[in-house]
Amino acid sequence: MRYTPPSKQLYSKNRARLVTKMDTNSVAIFNSNDIMPTNADGVMSFRQNNDLLYFTGIDQEDTILLVMPDYPVKSHREILFLKETSDLIAVWEGHKFTKQEATQHSGIETIYWVSEFNQVLNSLMTVAENVYLNSNEHTRAVIEVETKDARFSKWCHNKYPNHNYKRVAPIMQELRAVKDKEEVDMLQTACNITETGFRRILKFVKPGVNEYEIEAEYIHEFIKNKSMGFAYQPIIASGLDSCVLHYVENKKSCKDGDMLLMDVGAEYGNYNADMSRSIPVNGRFTERQRAVYDAVLHVKNEATNMLRPGTIINDYNKEVGLVMEKELLALGLIDSTDIKNQDPANPAYKKYFMHGTSHFLGLDVHDVGNFYAPITEGMVFTVEPGIYIPKENFGIRLEDNIVIQNEGVINLMGNIPIEAEEIETLMNE
Repeated sequence: MRYTPPSKQLYSKNRARLVTKMDTNSVAIFNSNDIMPTNADGVMSFRQNNDLLYFTGIDQEDTILLVMPDYPVKSHREILFLKETSDLIAVWEGHKFTKQEATQHSGIETIYWVSEFNQVLNSLMTVAENVYLNSNEHTRAVIEVETKDARFSKWCHNKYPNHNYKRVAPIMQELRAVKDKEEVDMLQTACNITETGFRRILKFVKPGVNEYEIEAEYIHEFIKNKSMGFAYQPIIASGLDSCVLHYVENKKSCKDGDMLLMDVGAEYGNYNADMSRSIPVNGRFTERQRAVYDAVLHVKNEATNMLRPGTIINDYNKEVGLVMEKELLALGLIDSTDIKNQDPANPAYKKYFMHGTSHFLGLDVHDVGNFYAPITEGMVFTVEPGIYIPKENFGIRLEDNIVIQNEGVINLMGNIPIEAEEIETLMNE
C-alpha cells in the first residue's frame, strides 16, 4: 500500500466496540468485496469492503473476519482468514499479506488461510446461537449486482438454517459514524491532498482550458501525494453545466465569463475528502456572480454554526433552508408571494437549492450513519449549500468537511481558499 495506515490499536478498539453491541453467544462475519469484472479478462481496481477494513485494516481481496467474544477457546474469539499466496501469485500479482504481517497490521493473533474457513466456522457455529451478517443498507444504495455478502448470506442460511440471524448494518451505522482521532487524521490528510490540487488549478484555470485538463491537474497532484486518486467521480462543470448536480462528463472548454463549479476530493487510505469550490474562469467575479457567491458562503457559514451535538440532521436541513430562503429573497430569485403560496413539502427555495446540506463522511463519501439520531462529538459531516440559476448560466456550490466537537467544530478544509477575494488574488498572481 502506498499510504501510511493507522495503528493496529485503532482496529482493536473498533472490534472491542463491536463486541459491546453483540448479543451473548453470537458470531459476526465480515467478507471482503469482490474484484469486479469489466470486459474480456479486465477487472476494476479492488476496493475493500469498508466494514471489514474498519475492523482489520487489511486492504486485500479474499479476506474474512470472524468475531465471537464468548467462544470458549480464547484464541478463536477473533479470527482472520487470508488468501494463501504462491510463487505464481507473487509473479503475477505481487506480494500478499503473510500471517505475521496481518497480525502486526490488524492486531489479530489467530490467522488462517481462506481454504480453512468452512472447517473453522463449523466449530464456532456449534456454540453460537446468533449470527450477525453484513449487507449494504445505505439509504442511497442501488444494488443491481449480487455482492459477496449477499451470496454468503444465502449460503450461511442454507447450511445453518436453525441459527438466529441478525443484521450488523445498524451497528455499523452507529460505530462508524463516530470517528477515532486516527480516523480524523486520515481524513485530514485526504483534505490536505485535496488542497494541493485546488491550489494547483487556481494557477492553471483560464479561458480556453478544457474541463478534462483541470481533472488531469487534480489527479496528478493527488497521486503525487500518495492518494490512490479521486474519492469519487469528479465534477468539473463550467457554464450551464454547473447547474447539473452530478455532471461528470468534464468535456467542455471553459469560456471567458463562465463560473466553474468543482466537486472534487482525494482519498487517502480509503478515507475520503469531499470539497466543492466555485471559481470564475477568467479570475474575476462579475457583480452578480459575486453576490450569489457571497450568499452561498453565508449559508455555509451559518449552517456550520448549527452543527452541534444534539442536533438532528433532518431538522438541521430544514433550518438551513430558512437561511437560504432569506438569501434568495435578497438576490431577487424568489419573492414574498412565492413563499406565501409555497407547498410546505416543496418550499420555494428548493427551486434554486434542491439538495441537502450535509451528509456523513468517512470510509464512504456518503458514509453510513443515522440521520434521525442526534449528532454526537466525533462525527464528520460535509456542509455544502448551493444556488443554481440555469437562466443565468451558472451555479455555485461551496463545501467543507467538519468534525463535530462539544464546543465548536473543526474544519478539516480550513486552509483551502474559499473567500472570494483570496480566490481572485491567487488566480491573478
